[in-house]
Amino acid sequence: MTVSTGQRDIQLGVALGPDHIAFEIDERTVSPDAVYGAAYLFLDRCFVYLSRAESGALRARLTARTAATPQQLEVLASEFTEALVAHATRLKLAEATMRLREYYVAAALRAAAAPPSVDDLLAELESEDLLEDPLEIMVPWEQKHGTKQDESGSK
Repeated sequence: MTVSTGQRDIQLGVALGPDHIAFEIDERTVSPDAVYGAAYLFLDRCFVYLSRAESGALRARLTARTAATPQQLEVLASEFTEALVAHATRLKLAEATMRLREYYVAAALRAAAAPPSVDDLLAELESEDLLEDPLEIMVPWEQKHGTKQDESGSK
């Protein structure tokens, strides 16, 4: 079985058994991490056995947890192949953007680690309009509400 990822084709040797489907995956075209990631997604639906062949290939065997028809096994094989392509593509994308992500993380850590200088703090204070008082916090109580009159009516 040949699956295309857009950049290259993945060669899979597929064998259909009575209760399982087996794949031979060439490590030169698909990394073991992609195989592990794809296999992990199927742990809840079937038993997954991974082994290494002598020819530098990985063997993945998916055994149904319950009795399965050949059509169900073919669907399982198709879904595993799609997951394998998705994980291989995701790993390629992660590898291609790794330096960019490292740059952004380093820039964020540098910015967080550097405390602001006194000049930066003073410039920030000067840029703020400290004279605005929309809540009238700086207005004395007496001006806002007047003075309290005593019982005799005098101020």
